[in-house]
Amino acid sequence: MHNATTQRSRTRRARRGFSLIEVIIAVTIIAIFAGLVAPQLLKRLGEAKEDQARTEASAISQQVKIYLTEKRETSVGNEFDLSLLVPDYLESTDDLLDPWGHNYVILLPGSNGRDFDIVSYGKDGTPGGEGEDADITNGKKTS
Repeated sequence: MHNATTQRSRTRRARRGFSLIEVIIAVTIIAIFAGLVAPQLLKRLGEAKEDQARTEASAISQQVKIYLTEKRETSVGNEFDLSLLVPDYLESTDDLLDPWGHNYVILLPGSNGRDFDIVSYGKDGTPGGEGEDADITNGKKTS
């Protein structure tokens, strides 16, 4: 009988839950893991937005060229606005927003002798910058 009582007592102790040390160790492991993984995850998210901006800037540039061809114009006039592409060439004005929520900009004239450039000013939304804040022009990152 004494043996059965001891066995029940041990079982009850085992069912009580985790000790404070075990909880502290588990929380520490999770914190270390989060500290290692979170920066990499945020970096990948930033890179994905940059890739999206490059693709979208390039696509908008192509739509401007198609617009010019269909309108039988040889160049973009100073009064050209990207909103002219909606709805015939782009589905909505949302397509004119970069991944950070800023409007894509058309620069007239463009760089390197181009008629125009389509630009995203990156995460900060202002010209210049590095990393995620770098400008993306015609689908290429510029610093």
